[in-house]
Amino acid sequence: MKITVCELPNTWTNTDTCWNRLILHLDMEKPDLLLLPEMPFFEWITRSDAVEPDLWHKAVKAHDEWMGRLNELPVNMVITSRPVIDGGKRLNRGVIFTKDKGILTVHDKYYLPDEPGYYEASWYDRGDGRFAVAEVNGLRIGFLICTELWFTAMARQYMKQGMDILVCPRATPLTEADIWVTGGKAAAVVSGAFCLSSNFNGPNIPGEDFGGTGWIIEPERGSILSTTSPAREFLTLDIDLSAAKKAKTTYPRYVKD
Repeated sequence: MKITVCELPNTWTNTDTCWNRLILHLDMEKPDLLLLPEMPFFEWITRSDAVEPDLWHKAVKAHDEWMGRLNELPVNMVITSRPVIDGGKRLNRGVIFTKDKGILTVHDKYYLPDEPGYYEASWYDRGDGRFAVAEVNGLRIGFLICTELWFTAMARQYMKQGMDILVCPRATPLTEADIWVTGGKAAAVVSGAFCLSSNFNGPNIPGEDFGGTGWIIEPERGSILSTTSPAREFLTLDIDLSAAKKAKTTYPRYVKD
């Protein structure tokens, strides 16, 4: 199947310019799946520890509106995370959209950082701690949203569930771009699944930009198939899902706990 990952400016939804470029790329490449960054349809609001509930509500509304436009994209499946309010809790929710099934709720982010630029634990609540594979149109998908990538026991748990693709929508800094790629490689190896990630690029807080570097990583050795860059904001590659099934049978995945 063909996969598209990307890196996008934090302000990309201020106009339709990037949206139209994305439509053009998808129309040319005709992928089966598109992964967007973490909470992509509003400005990155957790950069400050001054929590503003009204701003969270605005972010929820913006995501409602933009996700209502996903049918405009010439791709059957779109994966991302989004802010929600559920049972009085503010949550960062991993979702999968397909043209035939609409929006499927999969996973609420559980591991939350709390530091300059990323005061997520201050802004919203943890999820329920469940890391379960979603099967959509025959594809087995698991989420590790940004910081969750570093909790490799979850990648191992997904491996036991027979996951094909591990998605990591994220918002991470340029100063740590190489570290995050290393985390993606480790997650691919531990899970025995293709690891995909999309990120923001451009300014975040003063002195620190988002790091871009969306990736597609194969499952056997954690080799990087390719990454995005400011000059290549959209990346589409063909992958062979049988490689994920084969990887489950080889070292170190077969080793018993």
